[in-house]
Amino acid sequence: MQKLEPKLITLCKKGNDLAQLQVYDAYAQAMFTIACRYLKDEEDAKDAMQEGFLKAFKNIKTYKPEATFGAWLKRIIINQCLDVLKKNKLEFDAVEVSELQIINEDDWQFDTAITKQEILDAIVQLNEKHKVVVQLYLLEGYDHEEISEILEIPVKTSRTHLRRGKLKLQDLLKHKYNEARY
Repeated sequence: MQKLEPKLITLCKKGNDLAQLQVYDAYAQAMFTIACRYLKDEEDAKDAMQEGFLKAFKNIKTYKPEATFGAWLKRIIINQCLDVLKKNKLEFDAVEVSELQIINEDDWQFDTAITKQEILDAIVQLNEKHKVVVQLYLLEGYDHEEISEILEIPVKTSRTHLRRGKLKLQDLLKHKYNEARY
């Protein structure tokens, strides 16, 4: 796909339907997987993915090849999913952070017996606000400034949701690991 991608993108910018279909076919499964991380309902995830692709093709002339097309598209899909969550009244209110201590956000060490799939399954169990911030930070690689901008929340709120999500995630995984040992 890498060698064909620039040609396909150029054709997509010219409105070529066949090129758009090829790009859709190449990225649909990956984008659906991303949408499912954010939206519990599979139909909502499909709808968000479809809307994201429509927005991408509508605005493809703004795409700049400094980033890969997949990364550009992924951001559109994530933003579309977040729009769905906001429409469903997921509010990211500023939270009180005075009682919280700063922790090392880069320390995401889990027991080596815990699989990546178990971590992903545990993330799904987090409350929605924490889950979204953990996903954006841990899975998508956004920093707090980017998360703050995407979710329209203060950076401190992003940090707080991440911290609380991380603690709950570690608790869920510790509990699961302890159950498995006995």
